Amino acid sequence: MTNNIKEPQITLVGAGPGDADLITVKAIKALKTADVVLYDALVNEELLNYAPETSVKVYVGKRSGDHTYSQEAVNKLMVDYATNYGHVVRLKGGDPFVFGRGFEELDFAASYNIPATVIPGISSSIAVAELQNIPVTHRGLSESFWVITGTISNGKISPDLYDAAKSKATIVVLMGINKLAEIAEIFKSEGKSKLPVAVIQSGTTVDEKVAIATVDTIVNAVKDQNIGSPAIIVLGEVVSLHPKFQLIKEIYDVVAKG
Repeated sequence: MTNNIKEPQITLVGAGPGDADLITVKAIKALKTADVVLYDALVNEELLNYAPETSVKVYVGKRSGDHTYSQEAVNKLMVDYATNYGHVVRLKGGDPFVFGRGFEELDFAASYNIPATVIPGISSSIAVAELQNIPVTHRGLSESFWVITGTISNGKISPDLYDAAKSKATIVVLMGINKLAEIAEIFKSEGKSKLPVAVIQSGTTVDEKVAIATVDTIVNAVKDQNIGSPAIIVLGEVVSLHPKFQLIKEIYDVVAKG
């Protein structure tokens, strides 16, 4: 019996924000040639159907509150499978280079002289808001946008949020739902209590939930909607374009008029 070991190679693939139809054609082509697929928790498992039936599929976790494997363990698995099986597709939610630690995996593969390439994915930081008809930029409302992680490696809130709150840009916070109350306080301290906010859970999927409010009411709105992780937070005047915010504005206007 001969053992036909294939040349090792690794492809980092962005799976998109959740809807299986939002993966790229190039990503599907990579999956079809995979010997092994290492996939994260936020990846739609429908995408595994594109990989050959004979390929090995390995769930490696990686989401808020679910670290089935440490990053170091994932790196080693990726290299071990590539060495022993051939083509490893590392399937990651969203885009591999947007808080996906994709470059760390690329760098680790390079340290073993294993060829590795990247296939970008649609990032939830733009697409999830977009599919709620919330643009991250809009003439007259926002000329730029920030994408910030809610929590840094030490578990604390990102210092960048303090700078972002001072700007007129649209602020998109990923992995920040558990810090929502703190984030709201940061914006309140900048006099932005009435700034429009959207919190979108499981965007682009059948489990999607949306809370639209202002900075001073968003925490209660999220509780009322029973919204949890995974979710993105969008803060900025662009959220005022959402139909639900128009209803909130009308209520404010009525109250203001007495």
